[in-house]
Amino acid sequence: MTSDTLRNLLASAALAAGACAFAADYTAPGQLSPPESAMQKAGDATRAEAGRAARDAEKAARQAMNAARSAADKSKATAGKVSKALAEGIRQAARKAAEAATRLEEKTAASAAKAVDEGKDAARAAQEESGKAAQASREALARAEESVNRSAQAGKEEAEKAAQATREALDKAEEAMRSAAKAVADASARTLEAAKRKARPTGTEGK
Repeated sequence: MTSDTLRNLLASAALAAGACAFAADYTAPGQLSPPESAMQKAGDATRAEAGRAARDAEKAARQAMNAARSAADKSKATAGKVSKALAEGIRQAARKAAEAATRLEEKTAASAAKAVDEGKDAARAAQEESGKAAQASREALARAEESVNRSAQAGKEEAEKAAQATREALDKAEEAMRSAAKAVADASARTLEAAKRKARPTGTEGK
């Protein structure tokens, strides 16, 4: 083999290798982009988890709001009436409200722990409001339990005072729960909107 022939072969081999490398790296227009990176997938999973936690908190807030309103309404409906049976019914409603408030407190804590992006501050605010509502609900339950005891053991005047204290406590608990539900709804909306923005392809913002 002559030196000229050898040089031609080497040159051809180099050109072929370069063409293969170019073909391997090149993505023709209109073809699918390379797969998402592990970091992108992890970010999407984190935002999805934050969204689920926010929705769970919002559902718990609606349930707690309904329970608080029911307990307050039951107490108001019995104003001016004193009996152990009525007091017991109010206590049961107050217990359901307190249990629902505790579940909300747990859900908002989980949501705050998983919140990302713009939803973090709102989720922490919702957690704080739900904590206040849960405390108010527990205090209302304590007043309702005291009312049951007074209705069975004390005179009518003392029983009426206990029933009035229960009504006031349940009103405060309902008001606190209303604030908590509003904060939770806001946190959920912010979290879901942030997730949507992150999910939009680059260049589609504002469309």
